[in-house]
Amino acid sequence: MAGEQARLETVRAMTERLAHRGPDGEGFWADAEQGVALGHRRLAIQDLSPSGDQPMLHGAHVLTYNGELYNHEALRAALPGPWRSTGDTEVVLHLLARDGSDGLQQLVGMFALALWDGAARRLLLVRDRLGIKPLYYRLSSGGIAFASELKALLVLGTPPIDRSAVRDYLFHGYVPSPKSIYEGIAKLPAGHWLEWSEGRVRIERYWNPSTAVTVREAPAALERLDARLREVVPAHTVADVPVGVFLSGGLDSALTTYYLDHPHTFSLGFEERDRSELAAARMTAEHLHTQHAEITAPARDFVVALECLPQVFDEPFGDSAAWSNYLIAECARREVTVALSGEGGDEIFCGYPRYWSRIGARSTVLNRSLAPLVPALSRMGASLRNRSYQGLAAFAAALGGLNAEQIGTLLAPAWLERDYDYWWFYRKFWREELAPLEQLRWLDLNTDLAEGLLTKVDRSSMAHSLEVRPPLLDHRLVELMLSIDPHLLVDEAHERGKVLVRTLMAPRLPPAIIERPKSGFGLPVRRWLARHPELLAGAVRRLIERGVLARPVGTDFRRAWALLMLDRWFTTFG
Repeated sequence: MAGEQARLETVRAMTERLAHRGPDGEGFWADAEQGVALGHRRLAIQDLSPSGDQPMLHGAHVLTYNGELYNHEALRAALPGPWRSTGDTEVVLHLLARDGSDGLQQLVGMFALALWDGAARRLLLVRDRLGIKPLYYRLSSGGIAFASELKALLVLGTPPIDRSAVRDYLFHGYVPSPKSIYEGIAKLPAGHWLEWSEGRVRIERYWNPSTAVTVREAPAALERLDARLREVVPAHTVADVPVGVFLSGGLDSALTTYYLDHPHTFSLGFEERDRSELAAARMTAEHLHTQHAEITAPARDFVVALECLPQVFDEPFGDSAAWSNYLIAECARREVTVALSGEGGDEIFCGYPRYWSRIGARSTVLNRSLAPLVPALSRMGASLRNRSYQGLAAFAAALGGLNAEQIGTLLAPAWLERDYDYWWFYRKFWREELAPLEQLRWLDLNTDLAEGLLTKVDRSSMAHSLEVRPPLLDHRLVELMLSIDPHLLVDEAHERGKVLVRTLMAPRLPPAIIERPKSGFGLPVRRWLARHPELLAGAVRRLIERGVLARPVGTDFRRAWALLMLDRWFTTFG
């Protein structure tokens, strides 16, 4: 009994650290004989009654589940029951209790879940296909612990820092799966399941979509895309709480809004006018006759962002747009519990400039010869090296992190490793047999999307108990887009992406929205640092004193935000 109580107290402490992800209730379950304890924090979205509380039991199976299942009513009709609730959690429980990991192919949604099979003494952990929801785990002698965020696992003690993860962070701007910033704590990769039984672990990928291009004509592609969008976008509104749509000034959120019946839309801008997209969003809302509201996020001091974000992400995270997303989610949560967004459109519709910039084509004998002669941390040195790369290395350089030579120059020797493979994460998904555009699309979907973009959205929104759903990343739509020739999406001559989508929406949206250039929510870091150079100087000094960096950088260092966040993470956790 003492052991069971200790486990429950540990799980209770872990769930308390995740209260922001589930403010509507908590639940616990334990089995003293089997040495198992599960906890859950609930964000009530479907079946708001106690019948939807978790952990949820069905026979020998116990489930704790984070996410949304969009086809749960269809699945419920095909399962025998009996039913105690009207939500999706019980459907997931019954299906997986019956079919195990084979049942994952039937789930349509975003999810991270843990299913304990008491009869087989087996734990199943699962992360959704695209990695919309997070899942961390930590193995110990004969045991396993898991959680949605790192902060919960740190209740068990703080492991040593994984120094290779610091190198990866500087290279990518995030720590890629399966690593975390700590030794011994791992992320379950997107589209994978993990089975734990009696100390033995097996991990397998359950979603490996085909990359075969079968649709090469625009009329057929337009017809299939329109039909699929009509199917998947409305499905993502299922909820028993208020649902809104984030309507920015861009094409992807306008596309999402079009396929809904006069939804509630929210345009979220900033007090600084040059960071606001309210006017463009208002144009779309008026055109589509939505029930529209505008929310303006307040200006916050730069230092507040630096202090707050390490505690939101638990490990270094180098995208400054995370703060913009954090403020937007804070405002939106006053009005809704669920928000649909256009995230993922650039990945599936080929919207990034790298799709039409012919990556690697600028590599010449001259710049390959000159690159090693110019200091790696200088602007010219960085430019020459990035232009000298070919193939996989050129793709990595196009994403904008520090390159291998810069990291080798910047970090102290104790944090370096001889012949370190900085491209290991991209290399896992590099497909030599694919055509260049297909290579880029596959890499985007399997690397930066889950670990960068979707991590940013999940942490910054769930910090305010706001569930954000990206219907453009419904796996049924993603699989369709992988079957469409990407040359139908990219116009290299005119340096434009999303051609197919622009054609589809041209009769449906204002021309100004169709042709509006891409605009991000990154912070004006260089402008702030020009006014407050002491921020970067202080961060670099502290990193040198810690023995992490080998040398200072100039005030115009292009990746200053990455160093600022690394310093603040060490200050908070290190």
